Amino acid sequence: MGKPTGFMEITRKDRSYTPVAERVTHFDEFLMPLADDDLSRQGARCMDCGIPFCHQGCPVNNIIPDWNDLVYRGDYRQALDVLHSTNNFPEFTGRICPAPCEAACTLNITDEPVSIKSIECAIVDRGWEEGWVQPQVSARSTGKRVAIVGSGPTGLACAQQLARAGHRVLVFEKNIKVGGLLRYGIPDFKLAKSLIDRRMGQMQAEGVVFRTNSHVGEDVNPMSLLINFDAVALTGGSEQPRDLSIKGRELDGIHFAMRFLTQQNRRVSGEQITDNLEILAENKHVIVIGGGDTGSDCVGTSIRHGAASVTQMEIMPKPPEKEDKGATWPNWPLKLRTSSSQDEGCERDWSVATKSFEGKDGKVTALKCVRLEWMDGKMTEVEGSEFELKADLVLLAMGFVNPLHEGMLNGLGVDYDSHGNVNANTDDYATSIDKVFAAGDMRRGQSLVVWAIREGRQCARAIDEYLMGSSDLPR
Repeated sequence: MGKPTGFMEITRKDRSYTPVAERVTHFDEFLMPLADDDLSRQGARCMDCGIPFCHQGCPVNNIIPDWNDLVYRGDYRQALDVLHSTNNFPEFTGRICPAPCEAACTLNITDEPVSIKSIECAIVDRGWEEGWVQPQVSARSTGKRVAIVGSGPTGLACAQQLARAGHRVLVFEKNIKVGGLLRYGIPDFKLAKSLIDRRMGQMQAEGVVFRTNSHVGEDVNPMSLLINFDAVALTGGSEQPRDLSIKGRELDGIHFAMRFLTQQNRRVSGEQITDNLEILAENKHVIVIGGGDTGSDCVGTSIRHGAASVTQMEIMPKPPEKEDKGATWPNWPLKLRTSSSQDEGCERDWSVATKSFEGKDGKVTALKCVRLEWMDGKMTEVEGSEFELKADLVLLAMGFVNPLHEGMLNGLGVDYDSHGNVNANTDDYATSIDKVFAAGDMRRGQSLVVWAIREGRQCARAIDEYLMGSSDLPR
């Protein structure tokens, strides 16, 4: 694919960011796209590797070599069709996916993978600019009604596929706006919410109906869905955050990360903040506990608030700066990664456990911590390594344990797996309740947006087969 000798003649080039001093003054996106000539040259680097491991690395199995070649040749229109054949929302993944496809690229053996993520984003952005992205309205109506609960990436992908198959689709969303994690969890500087609104408009034109401010399990009786619909897809997120139950947890100034991020996203969009207390990092010493993407988003948001300092701590050891390619490729490797937010001014520390929160007058003032030693996957505290960190705001970003059971899930009576997720397999996505299906984080646990899209698409096919006996939807 591409130019046969391109990978030998052309070096890797990727998108850049606007300068730190500029981008931390606002919440807008700050990616700087590649020029058309550069994109063509990067597409030319896609080698005829024989076995395109990028397919394996990509959860939605994007046909990457084909659209790399089409971009090299300047045929963005055809490239868009190929891209959309596997991915409903490449403008999302082109911005926020960690790009496991690039880790799996054959050229990554020499640390110069094709700039797949940038090319993907350029294709779909061009498609919107040129007016090529249009509603795909089904030519038939099956008369079947499907309820989708949750409008995150899983629910949106599932809804769009089912509408295109001719089903009447109604999406229930508990918030005032559609998007789930995409809208309320991911900061605007990583994903502009206008991108969600744009797709929502396309889906409405395709026949999808969105019912916001409708919390199934509270405002809506979950059993009514079984009565009024032919199938129900549970596509909510994994929303029960992992807590840190140690001394001082009750002090003011200690919050779950998602509460902090959701508030800021509402603030940017002009939505009313429904919490009794606004969480702001301005002039505060912020400690983020958790080294993942959510923690990184807390770092970038805190810096934009004008925090006095930001420190991010991780209980696991510091990963190696470079992986052993012979042992890891083409799989996703454990290696040190620095996000754009961390690059904006943040202290990072690894192998650290928080022992207690200290406070004064009911407010957190410090963390007492200890260093850890890891041997054979087990951690022990390093004797005499205790230390204290000043803190005015602590954000817990340690992941999520399972979906919320109270309300909808317990109301329906679905079975759970050993992790507390809704029990359903990836063959038919069926739960223990007839005509009820589950996909995405609610089924698999917290994961990537690209995995959510994959499961939404596969769940749609499973529902279509259940309703019609067979399905032409891609899996």
